[in-house]
Amino acid sequence: MHEIGLCEGLVDLVGRQAAGRRVTGVKVRVGARHAVVDEAFGQAFALAAENTVAEGARLDLVVSPVTLLCKGCGRVSDSLDVLAECPGCGGDDVAYQGGDELVLESLTFEEPAFEEEGRCASASPAD
Repeated sequence: MHEIGLCEGLVDLVGRQAAGRRVTGVKVRVGARHAVVDEAFGQAFALAAENTVAEGARLDLVVSPVTLLCKGCGRVSDSLDVLAECPGCGGDDVAYQGGDELVLESLTFEEPAFEEEGRCASASPAD
C-alpha cells in the first residue's frame, strides 16, 4: 500500500507548516498517476497523523487527471484512469502528461480558545 509512504511525507510537511498549531483540516491534490484509492489514502493519512498536530484532521483529497496523448489519432484528453485507452479511436498507444503531482493545497487550524467568552481576540490584556 504505497499510500502509507505518500502520507508519511505529507504529514511531515503538514507538521512543518503547522509550526505547532493544531491542524483540523488538510486539503491535498494528488495526480491520477499515483493511483491512490480514496479510502486507503484516508486510512494511511489517519495512521501517519497519529500523535502529530494533524491527528484527527479531516482530509479532503482531490484527484487531478492525467492528460492522454493518443499516438494513433492525435486526440488529447484527460482521464482519471492511468490505464485508459484513447476515447477517440480506442487505441492504447498513448503518452501521458501530468497527473503525477502531490500538492498540499491548504491547512485548516484549530481556533484558539479564549478564557473569557465574548472577548475580542485583538483586545489587549488591560481591556
